[in-house]
Amino acid sequence: MITSRKFGTTKDGREVLAFTLQDGAFCATVLNLGGIVQSIVVPDRNGNPTDVVCGYNDVAGYENNGGYLGALIGRFGNRIGEGRFTLEGKEYSLYCNDRGNHLHGGKEGFDKKFWAHRIEGDELVLSLLSPDGEEGYPGNLNVEVRYSFSGGKFKIHYRAVSDKTTLCNLTNHAYFNMNGEGDGTVLDNELWIDCDEITPTNPTMIPVGGFRAVKGTAFDFNEFKEIGRDIRNDDPDLKQGGGYDHCHVLKGKCGEMKKYAVARSKKTGISMTCYTDMPAVQLYTGNGMNMQGKTAYYKNNAAFCLETQAIPNNVNVREYAEKGSSVLKAGEVYDFTAIYKFTA
Repeated sequence: MITSRKFGTTKDGREVLAFTLQDGAFCATVLNLGGIVQSIVVPDRNGNPTDVVCGYNDVAGYENNGGYLGALIGRFGNRIGEGRFTLEGKEYSLYCNDRGNHLHGGKEGFDKKFWAHRIEGDELVLSLLSPDGEEGYPGNLNVEVRYSFSGGKFKIHYRAVSDKTTLCNLTNHAYFNMNGEGDGTVLDNELWIDCDEITPTNPTMIPVGGFRAVKGTAFDFNEFKEIGRDIRNDDPDLKQGGGYDHCHVLKGKCGEMKKYAVARSKKTGISMTCYTDMPAVQLYTGNGMNMQGKTAYYKNNAAFCLETQAIPNNVNVREYAEKGSSVLKAGEVYDFTAIYKFTA
């Protein structure tokens, strides 16, 4: 069942709607502003409803604070080096908003857009036209994102089509804490990621080529470990990110659905099993979080993100594109899914 209500009003007077997707004792709230996942409430081992997504209680929070909390990201999730790429012999320049690079769609990405909405059965469908030239990208890109919650599975299905060859790399930037949002840090959350390699970065966090094996490093989550166990390790890549903010290259082919991660809390018993058909995931541990949230002040490492995507900067690095390219040719369909299954 999906219900809607007024969430609030923007500074310029636009109404923000909140859609609640109910699945028995589970529910998720999604906004038409930025496709934001505002909350996911699941029962803990004792049946107590627990919100595991960090966010804000009002529109002003999302307008005034950075961090992309819960937002739908596009046209290009993560970073493109120096905001430059070449398509079909033509060079394009994008707005650079992060250390001389293009991040999460630029100056006004999909996270700041008002999305058209409709309800189809048990799915909330958000849609958007990103016009030719927006943020420097070619092509009119029609995007449709479907949200559903059934059997404990919160599902996000991304679909897009362009009338010109362009770039497309969509993701969601939900900030999770399996202890419950506002309950300290996630350093005691346990995490498993099915991954053998990460992409090392330059000092501005751009992957510029090559892969790094995780075995024997702080980036190895092939066996469950607490997120905080190695986060202060004296590792050059880890220090460069101020914690985890790195692309983990997933096993299996792009386009094949796979279980890639499990996060869990010993405190609440809540477990989140993650699936995707995308080729990679960015693990980000909320390094430098500093904002008032729904029930507490979010400090450093108050949450973690698992952003399914193609490898950042793959448009400029052939070996990354071979794992899954973000080039979307005219008329082709971009079609990927992310699933989060909750149990306690």
